[in-house]
Amino acid sequence: MNAIAPQTIHRVMHEIKRRKLEVLRVTDLTPRMRRITVGGPELAGFISLGSDDHVKLFFPQNAEEQAALEGLELSAGLKSKSMPAMRDYTPRRYDLHTLELDIDFVLHGDGPASTWAAQATPGQYLHIGGPRGSMVVPDIFDSYLLIGDETAIPAIARRLQELPANRRARVVVDIENAGEEQPFDSAATVEVIWVHRDQPNEDLLKTVEQLKMPEGELYAWVATESALARKVRRVLLDTHGLNDEFVKAVGYWRLDDSAED
Repeated sequence: MNAIAPQTIHRVMHEIKRRKLEVLRVTDLTPRMRRITVGGPELAGFISLGSDDHVKLFFPQNAEEQAALEGLELSAGLKSKSMPAMRDYTPRRYDLHTLELDIDFVLHGDGPASTWAAQATPGQYLHIGGPRGSMVVPDIFDSYLLIGDETAIPAIARRLQELPANRRARVVVDIENAGEEQPFDSAATVEVIWVHRDQPNEDLLKTVEQLKMPEGELYAWVATESALARKVRRVLLDTHGLNDEFVKAVGYWRLDDSAED
């Protein structure tokens, strides 16, 4: 008998597995966001149950790091001075029938992930690990408030795509300019507010402060720069009085690091 998934927010852990996948397609979604579709037989058995899951991507910079990666047996606590740079990314879409996985990259001009994505071409390979686990948010909410910047768009888009027609979602996304706006597919009723950083009168935190909260039982999710995510969370709790239990705010990057997620 199959276990019934609990109707509460819960975490599911997965077996950690490393996969070597081939680049199949490269698609530019906007001037600053590129989708890399990878796949192959090693994608079989891939599991990602949460819309904001993360896989670890490996980016070797030299022959020594490449050799360490090729011989790596992924296990908890493994450390090596020859290990390549690693970055966390959201699985935007995966299809176990076609054995394809989409990962969306923000092309911000520096960092190992952005540099790799800028030159990626079909026939190259990408090593991934995970996800380690999934935070599963069951369909128990009337409304969703999703707030983020470019790095959060893959998770936001995936969440919206998974919502049924009887749900509502309000989305606030901080982007460089109007050219970075993307369409979101969803059966739910969705309102999207784009905040453009090139416009001096537009600001993410102020926009959130002035938001009207969706009606009904609400789940709020925030993913931006770490310090800003904390500020947005406080506004949601202190100004709008949301239930702390149903507010998840995470830092996807820090100002002193490259913004990659």
